[in-house]
Amino acid sequence: MERLCGDEPFWEHNRTFYADVPDLTECFQLSVLSWTPCIYLWLISPLYLFYLKRNNKGYIMMSLLNRVKTVFGFILWIVCWTDLFASFYEMKEKDIPLIYFITPLIVGMTMLLATFIIQFERLRGVQSSGVLFIFWTLSVLCAIVPFRSKIIHAKIKDTLRFTTFYMYFGLTLAELILSCFNEKPPLFSSVVTDPNPCPESTAGFLSRLTFWWFTSLAIKGYKNPLETKDLWSLNKQDCSDTVVPELLREWEVEKSKAKRYETVVYSRAGKEANHVEVSPEEVEVLLSDRKKSHQPSFLRALLRAFGPYFLIGSAFKLLQDLITFINPQLLRMLIEFTKEERVPSWWGFSLAFLMFCCALLQTLILHQHFQYCFVTGMRLRSAIIGAIYRKSLVITNEAKRSSTVGEVVNLMSVDAQRFMDLTTFLNMLWSSPLQIILALFFLWQTLGPSVLAGVAVMILLIPLNAVIAMKTRTYQVEQMQYKDARIKLMNEILNGMKVLKLYAWEVSFKEKVLQIRQKELNVLRKTAYLSALSTMAWTSAPFLVALTTFAVYVTVDKENVLDAEKAFVSLSLFNILRFPLNMLPQVISSLAQASVSLRRVQEFLSHDELNPDNVDRKPAPSVVNGKFSWLKKDSPTLQNINVLVPQGSLLAVVGHVGCGKSSLVSALLGEMEKLEGHISIRGSVAYVPQQAWIQNATLRDNILFGKPYVEQKYRCVLEACALTPDLEVLPGGDQTEIGEKGINLSGGQRQRVSLARALYSEADVYLLDDPLSAVDAHVAKHIFDNVIGPEGALRGKTRILVTHGISFLPQVDNIMVLVDGMVSEMGSYQDLLKQNGAFADFLRNYSLEDIIEDAEVTGTQEKTHKIKKRNEAKAMKIISRGVKFKVYWEYAKVVGPLLSIFICFLYASQSAAAIGANIWLSQWTNDARNNTIAHEKVHMRVGVYAALGITQGFLVMSSTFTLALGKIQAACKLHQSLLDNKFHTPQAFFDTTPIGRIINRFSKDIYVIDEALPYTVLMFLGTFFASLSTMIVIIFSTPIFAVVIVPLALIYFFVQRFYVATSRQLKRLESVSRSPIYSHFSESITGTSVIRAYGRNSAFVLMSDMKVDENQKSYYPGIVSNRWLGVRIEFIGNCIVLFAALFAVIGKESLNPSLVGLSVSYALQVTMSLNWMVRMTSDLESNIVAVERVKEYSETPPEAPWEVEDKKPPGDWPSEGNVEFVDYSVRYRAGLDLVLRNISLKVKGGEKIGIVGRTGAGKSSMTLCLFRLLEAAGGEITIDGVKIKEIGLHDLRSKLTIIPQEPVLFSGSLRMNLDPFEKYSDDDLWNALTLSHLHKFVSNQPAKLDLECSEGGENLSVGQRQLVCLARALLRKTRILILDEATAAIDLETDDLIQSTIRTQFEDCTIFTIAHRLNTIMDYTRVLVLDKGQVAEFDTPVNLITQKGIFYGMAKDAGLA
Repeated sequence: MERLCGDEPFWEHNRTFYADVPDLTECFQLSVLSWTPCIYLWLISPLYLFYLKRNNKGYIMMSLLNRVKTVFGFILWIVCWTDLFASFYEMKEKDIPLIYFITPLIVGMTMLLATFIIQFERLRGVQSSGVLFIFWTLSVLCAIVPFRSKIIHAKIKDTLRFTTFYMYFGLTLAELILSCFNEKPPLFSSVVTDPNPCPESTAGFLSRLTFWWFTSLAIKGYKNPLETKDLWSLNKQDCSDTVVPELLREWEVEKSKAKRYETVVYSRAGKEANHVEVSPEEVEVLLSDRKKSHQPSFLRALLRAFGPYFLIGSAFKLLQDLITFINPQLLRMLIEFTKEERVPSWWGFSLAFLMFCCALLQTLILHQHFQYCFVTGMRLRSAIIGAIYRKSLVITNEAKRSSTVGEVVNLMSVDAQRFMDLTTFLNMLWSSPLQIILALFFLWQTLGPSVLAGVAVMILLIPLNAVIAMKTRTYQVEQMQYKDARIKLMNEILNGMKVLKLYAWEVSFKEKVLQIRQKELNVLRKTAYLSALSTMAWTSAPFLVALTTFAVYVTVDKENVLDAEKAFVSLSLFNILRFPLNMLPQVISSLAQASVSLRRVQEFLSHDELNPDNVDRKPAPSVVNGKFSWLKKDSPTLQNINVLVPQGSLLAVVGHVGCGKSSLVSALLGEMEKLEGHISIRGSVAYVPQQAWIQNATLRDNILFGKPYVEQKYRCVLEACALTPDLEVLPGGDQTEIGEKGINLSGGQRQRVSLARALYSEADVYLLDDPLSAVDAHVAKHIFDNVIGPEGALRGKTRILVTHGISFLPQVDNIMVLVDGMVSEMGSYQDLLKQNGAFADFLRNYSLEDIIEDAEVTGTQEKTHKIKKRNEAKAMKIISRGVKFKVYWEYAKVVGPLLSIFICFLYASQSAAAIGANIWLSQWTNDARNNTIAHEKVHMRVGVYAALGITQGFLVMSSTFTLALGKIQAACKLHQSLLDNKFHTPQAFFDTTPIGRIINRFSKDIYVIDEALPYTVLMFLGTFFASLSTMIVIIFSTPIFAVVIVPLALIYFFVQRFYVATSRQLKRLESVSRSPIYSHFSESITGTSVIRAYGRNSAFVLMSDMKVDENQKSYYPGIVSNRWLGVRIEFIGNCIVLFAALFAVIGKESLNPSLVGLSVSYALQVTMSLNWMVRMTSDLESNIVAVERVKEYSETPPEAPWEVEDKKPPGDWPSEGNVEFVDYSVRYRAGLDLVLRNISLKVKGGEKIGIVGRTGAGKSSMTLCLFRLLEAAGGEITIDGVKIKEIGLHDLRSKLTIIPQEPVLFSGSLRMNLDPFEKYSDDDLWNALTLSHLHKFVSNQPAKLDLECSEGGENLSVGQRQLVCLARALLRKTRILILDEATAAIDLETDDLIQSTIRTQFEDCTIFTIAHRLNTIMDYTRVLVLDKGQVAEFDTPVNLITQKGIFYGMAKDAGLA
């Protein structure tokens, strides 16, 4: 030491600690203080330089700031080495201690290193350097001590060193200040090109540390409601196009590993089988066992893709955990300080400031940790959604059947969300045990072995928590299943709402939903009771631990006295313990949930994909020995298929319903399982499905389908597909937004749009699945002539046309007749006629009848763009306004007003009990001053303490319990009212509201009300009372603290207002941008075959990614807003700690140590409560919105009542079937034009009326009026003398029968689809099936009447679905029957069957037919011709033809006149 320091001592204890003006020795200042920053920089630079080498952000131009920093760095080096040379110079004269050589050398070298780093950072595009900022801060802090010393000892012995030191100090301070400023962004960086870049990328180190860069958005959000355009772009590294490929790469690696493993196993199993006589079945079993064991692991893929980034967050967490334990040690010193009499007061102040600094450091580090975790979570979600979307476009039908649309949407919404939630707490898995071990170590030091008693209590509580967590998990899985089922059912109900209304089936389906909901609520109830138990367990845990530890400590040994220091240091350690102890079970349970999700996602991503090699892309379209089925294990749907379609020819495919025509098209597209044979198709494909798939976009976008817009070509396509006249009717022309599922186009228009899309795509091969069925005769002729036929736009292209229309067959090149999945005949029209086989008979029967009439626009020439604007306006309305107090009151009312007040009272009492216990503890520690009193009172002290604590535990449990009761009641009532209202809502609402939006109410919002909201309320009440009690305790111990409360409360209030305003809008923007992800997703799934056929996969993937990024754009600022808030609120909390400690130091004379301990240990806890309280305020505001949204949809105006008691029609009504329209007018919705004007007509019972007219004449509207799906705008309709507007809707609708235009089936048994109320016997059902020609089909099914129909009846052909609708009509058999275009998608034979059934079974009924093929109504009593919503002609068909009016023209077109 002497060689180093010379005569000066290195360390002087008294001079440093016990002097009133403390100081450090000069040698210590020169060595330790000078070397600290240097050691830091030399240690960190290798890592930092390596990091910079790897991450190059571009090159920054030399700026003034950079030049100044570099020059100052050089001057600093010169200054240091001036000292060094001075020492060498002085060596000649006297003995110089080594320290004067070493320090300047080291510091000078370090300054050079710092200067080098400044330049290297510039070349690597670093705009603000954290490493150097910390270095300069350390340098300045370490230089402050010598700076002060030199001022105190004002004698200047060494002028040179004195001068150089002040230069050094000034320059380091300047460098520190300069390093707070930012460089310009690098050249060519995205920041420069981006219109609204995220300021984070250019933010300085300090700004990033405190999240200051977010402030601008917080202020903006406080002033005005945020809109999407205010949001920053996503950082490049968080975008889908970066994250998804990363995950998929790793997933591919995993899959190939699994494949390699399987081949190894397979060859091994094969070898084993060869050596030993093993049957092939056994090999199969062997293999299946091994297969189970090795599937590609999605988890490993996730870890490799996102692990490294996440680990940075973990490093921060480790640091934070270590710092956490410094404060209890400081608290111990503070209490010791207040006991001691003769100590300098600067001790106390420095302890107070140290506590503050520690807490501040902890805050900053913790929020960095959270930032990393949340960003990882966000990337995970993007990646998983992207992977699932990409997969859903290529999975096989078998896989599709095992996961319905609803389930896959759940994978994206719920499961991806779970991963995201888990990442935030994943670090607790290792951090909790670490914190527990450290806390126990310090506790042992404080209380010795008595701690073991407390540990025992903890360990006993763990199994309890574990059991609760396990149970909760099983309930959650169960609840997920019910929720899935309920959403799936709701989805179908909303999609088929029109049909439910027409059949008056609402009650039955409502019952089905309520049954599921009831089960869901029962599970919720169980979960709630469990959580009440666990809440009690974790609230009481720290107390029980403290109680047992203290009790054991004072009873074990008479010498042991509980004083303030021991009690409060232990308490603060127990409080630290509380968090890891209750987080651990939560993390484990959310791990369990995430593992369920992981399995679900992994299963989905491991599904078989459609084999792209199913179809050979070389020669002309052909199938050789084809054998196809929809599922691998099913019997083949098509077999022995041999077809060759010559280049440029037109092949027509005909056959009965269900014979496999559509399946053949699917097989050509490669959508079916190829069991054997070979398919080939050359070039690009255009596909027109039987049921047109229309996107939720403009009409033009639907036709272009991603191709560039060419005016000339586009006009020709519209002309050819007869869409030009329709555009004139649509409000926005071809810019009209077509609703979800193409809601505002008629069947015919949708089919033509689908055809136009095919035509515009200019493909090589056209697969047309019955495109002419839904359009009327002259349009069909127009389309055939202009598009499909030998003279059409597609001449010279290869076309395969599935059709029911015979009139076009003479003009096709070849005809293929399918019977039961096999080719029965094939050849040209003439050949087949000559063969005189099945086809010839078929033709002779029908050649006269094939006239197709008009499909009609179901009242939808809506003012769509008006609606769109209105919906947007509505969405914005929801976003911007604050949450009114009224909504809270609504929720409180649903919970029960008295119950709500009682819950608050219980919470207040539990806080009171907790304060009581702690104040009692501080009284107890006061006994320590007098040992004899302490021993006498021990039992009383322990007893009362225990009583207070147990009371608190009991109150916690009862408050949670009561809250659970209230929440279940609220959830039940709110869902019930929403459901009731939706079943009573008029049809118009469903036509104008996207179904996704309504489903969102039933899924997301109801979930929030079921689970998220009650939890938020619970946390809010908890934190509110915790913060309140802290303030009370501190003021009780140091009343002067009340002075500080006001300014702190003001700051708190402002931060909270800024945060809540901004965060609420971000959450709302986030939820608004979330629905498009899911609606685009379910839309894509329904149209996968079209998307694949046109080869548009990548475009749709891109669209999905854009929607996800759009959503993350509002989610990311949301995360940051929480960090921003956390740093600020915890700063206030840290100030509370500072002031509590300061006032304790100042009032040291009048305070006893136990009060100091009490107030400071309370202050140490307050940060957590304050932070959570603001969060919960905000969450409460965000979650209560769910109540508002559900309320909004529960209060939409209902339709007329279902039953009117005093106006019930007689039981046998209508006995005659007379219908009369009197001056009747109707419009679709208020504000739209009339669709029917002043219609008056009388129809006598038993008459058969055909209704015809051009598109948009109002034919469908006539039928909707009879059912009162549209209410009269004027006039009235009477049936058998009863005015229909006066009776209940169900009384009316159950007495009419309709066979609707689109056959809708619900998933469930066939029996349920025919007879949801179970009114009829099996014989009745079989009878109806016989009459509707389904008897053979159903009796061949193993399940018979219990045949499961899949979602939307997908497993029946369109024709079969239509026949099911006929069977429904036969079962009801009412006096009035309405047929709406019922024969659109049916082949002629079936059509004939239906017509003859209707003629025989309904001969005495009044029938209204919206005619589709004129020949079906030529023998009707009268024909009603509508034109522009008015009666144009109404007479017998014969008279109308002689009158040579509109009807005559139509009949002439159809070749009937």
